[in-house]
Amino acid sequence: MATGHILIVEDEKDIADLLRDYLLNEGYTTSWLENGDEVVPYIKKKPPALILLDLMLPGTDGIEICREIRKFSDVPIIMVTAKVEEIDRIIGLEIGADDYVCKPFGPKEVVARVKAVLRRFLSEVSEKVLQAGSIRLNKETYQVAIDDTELTLTPSEFAILREMMAQPDRVFSRAQLISRVQGYDFEGYERTIDFHIKNLRKKLAKHLPDQDIIRSVYGVGYKMVPPTEKTSV
Repeated sequence: MATGHILIVEDEKDIADLLRDYLLNEGYTTSWLENGDEVVPYIKKKPPALILLDLMLPGTDGIEICREIRKFSDVPIIMVTAKVEEIDRIIGLEIGADDYVCKPFGPKEVVARVKAVLRRFLSEVSEKVLQAGSIRLNKETYQVAIDDTELTLTPSEFAILREMMAQPDRVFSRAQLISRVQGYDFEGYERTIDFHIKNLRKKLAKHLPDQDIIRSVYGVGYKMVPPTEKTSV
């Protein structure tokens, strides 16, 4: 039986009640907020294990809430939206969401997403620290540093980098990364990986500007080439 506290942020009571029933049936505890202005103060006082965050809310909208949360927390966030045209913004790391669900949805699918994201985020790992050139990743503390500079990564960015650092030079297909990072294999979500990769590259390039660390393999996917060590002059 699953455990963990899920915060449901949804202004439609019928939808919130449906999600609560299914999550409670799986062993999760839940809280419900319907106004966007309440979310950030609530999370600071009572951090949940995961947030189901509706895009359209009275008060502060879901995208702005997600941005604010990412300033102080890496709690997993699954965005819920009826606006298909907003998906690129949702899954882009400009806001740091880990996944998204489109309305109308099946509650069983939402529960599957919750389980997958939490399983990936909270999974125990056998090797604590991975090192690739000047990049150091700690699996237990969820910290990544280049030399002495710590990077701020979302949970999905961290998981992608962790998988690639564990097997450098291996080519991962998008489907493999979805399965390993998100924990499920639903069709139609391959472009989520492209957004996460794009933003992860940007963050790495700030500190390693002359090195192409995560490379595209045409028609296949992506691989990581460990950065070369700096040499003194």
